[in-house]
Amino acid sequence: MKADKTAVRKLLNTAKGQIDGILAMVEDDRYCLDISNQILASIAILKRVNRTVLEAHLQSCVNDTLNEEGKIKLAEIVQFIDKLQ
Repeated sequence: MKADKTAVRKLLNTAKGQIDGILAMVEDDRYCLDISNQILASIAILKRVNRTVLEAHLQSCVNDTLNEEGKIKLAEIVQFIDKLQ
């Protein structure tokens, strides 16, 4: 994996902590919308991790296989992905 492992690990540990918290909320019969809100927060973190991993893949593995025109197009795609946040 070419992504920053420290950053990926940190985000995944945060998501793990949130999921553990969600499990506790379920066991405590907490309010459904509070649980749902925490689920959405965990999903957002996992999406960030996925984007980080995919961008690193594009920047390294895919980029290494491209000619100059392909590298320009790849840069355009990466910029576009950043806007999807």
